[in-house]
Amino acid sequence: MKNTMNGAEAMVRSLEAHGVTHIFGLCGDTTLPFYDAMNRLEHGITHVLTRDERSAAYMADGFSRVTGRVGVCEGPSGGGATYILPGLIEANESSYAVLAITTDISIGSYGKYPLTEVNQEVLMGPLTKFNTVIRRAEHIPRMVRQAFRAMTTGRSGSAHLGLPYDIQYDDVPASDIWGDPKHQSYPAYRAAPEPGTAEAAVKAILSAKSPLIVCGGGVVISGAMEELGRLATRLDIAVGTSISGKGALADTHPLSLGVVGSNGGTDETWEMMEAADLVVFMGCRAGSTTTSRWEAPRPGQRIVHFDNDPMVIGANYPTEEGVVADLKLALQTVNAYLDGREGDLPAFGGAAKVADIKQRKFAKFEELAHSKTKQVLPEQIIHTLNRNLPDDAIVVSDPGTSCPYYNAYSQQKHPGRQYITNRAHGALGYALSASLGAWFGRPGAKVVGIMGDGSFNFTCGELETVVRCAAPITYVVFSNANFGWIKASQRDDCDKRYYNVDFKRTNHAAVAEAFGVRTWRVEKPEDLDQALKEAFAHDGPTLIDVVCQPLEESAAPVRRWMG
Repeated sequence: MKNTMNGAEAMVRSLEAHGVTHIFGLCGDTTLPFYDAMNRLEHGITHVLTRDERSAAYMADGFSRVTGRVGVCEGPSGGGATYILPGLIEANESSYAVLAITTDISIGSYGKYPLTEVNQEVLMGPLTKFNTVIRRAEHIPRMVRQAFRAMTTGRSGSAHLGLPYDIQYDDVPASDIWGDPKHQSYPAYRAAPEPGTAEAAVKAILSAKSPLIVCGGGVVISGAMEELGRLATRLDIAVGTSISGKGALADTHPLSLGVVGSNGGTDETWEMMEAADLVVFMGCRAGSTTTSRWEAPRPGQRIVHFDNDPMVIGANYPTEEGVVADLKLALQTVNAYLDGREGDLPAFGGAAKVADIKQRKFAKFEELAHSKTKQVLPEQIIHTLNRNLPDDAIVVSDPGTSCPYYNAYSQQKHPGRQYITNRAHGALGYALSASLGAWFGRPGAKVVGIMGDGSFNFTCGELETVVRCAAPITYVVFSNANFGWIKASQRDDCDKRYYNVDFKRTNHAAVAEAFGVRTWRVEKPEDLDQALKEAFAHDGPTLIDVVCQPLEESAAPVRRWMG
């Protein structure tokens, strides 16, 4: 390696030093030196050209969620920087490590009203865990290291680096190109609980009569699924989850209650939230959706809270015992303490309670899934997916029509991150792009993206990217010709005064076919199974456009429409 390199080359080498294997992004004027460096240098990074910077960020997000490594996206100045914002705030609030590199106008032209000038540092600051516009080329390696350190330690999140055009040509010492191997994945530098806090939390749990564990995404991010399963099994304690917490236990685990709360929770699962005399939140912020706008836990229900973010504990509920630590280390400490009390442990009867609740919940679901209808019901789509999905499949859902149904009724057979949805901010258009990022992160798994037709039209241009990458992703569109979540909300909150929520039906199969996707259009329930089997068998991108029951007419598993 030569003694110096230019700033663009230093950025490529710094990313390489942190184990980056994929970058998702879109070219622009200010990106010319960076692209030239990626083109000329030998490295192990695959650059995926996207059709929209927002999609690039969602791809990086999906990649990060399934790999546990930093997802990287990039875009040019001006509009590129503003378009990349939605993905950054979603990743940051969902605690996933995503780095956005936005090139910028030359520092020498700041304040002269050049084309695409925007104060990127001010723009990105509120949305990220770490943010800076680099103003000297020799600072590039140090700022990359700082971004990776911020993204992967403590509560993981997103970062932004602004890379002005002129410093991409300035010299950088080659000796400063290095990265800490610990920051290639996350959580890095895990923090153990303060002595005595985990044991105090256990004592509180053991003193309860009918406790319930509610897990958020922190359990899966930490990789604490095995430790959670051991704790739940030895105490026979039921485990509910937030939407992001799906995968903390397998859906088929006898102690897995499923999603609780307003989106994907049902009256049956809510029974346990209301009946619990102590709720144990684990890696969960106890936000509005999981608690159905803080309807439960109610005042008087005891709270124990485990999280790696001290700001979360006590934010919404008075907390009897709080444990601030990495979830994996905290649960290891909990289990070690219980090992010493093996003959002195209660059994809370969770499996029997869960079995009764699941039986009642799924009886309603099965009745609708097997009903003879002319119109396809959302339950029939989920039921068909459950029958045909490979055990290691990854399902990516937009936050619209598909989301509550898959939250409530999916049957994931293994713990871990096999279900992805953007629940922090719920922007439409996520699933189509994030599915491609997930496929690049785990190419051996079958990836299925599910979405409403409102979501499809946000980002259908990325089907060209999917086809160009020859990604064998299957997309399922719930086509009901309206923004269903809002229409259902107007039904309940506005006495059916529907306003500006309907649009003309599109033949999404024809749109996708024009991009080169193999497609099916399904209008009858009896055609679903064959279409899905053929789509899964095809070695390339596929899409099934399902004309289905509108959300406002359905028996959707939604306890409260307003989140």
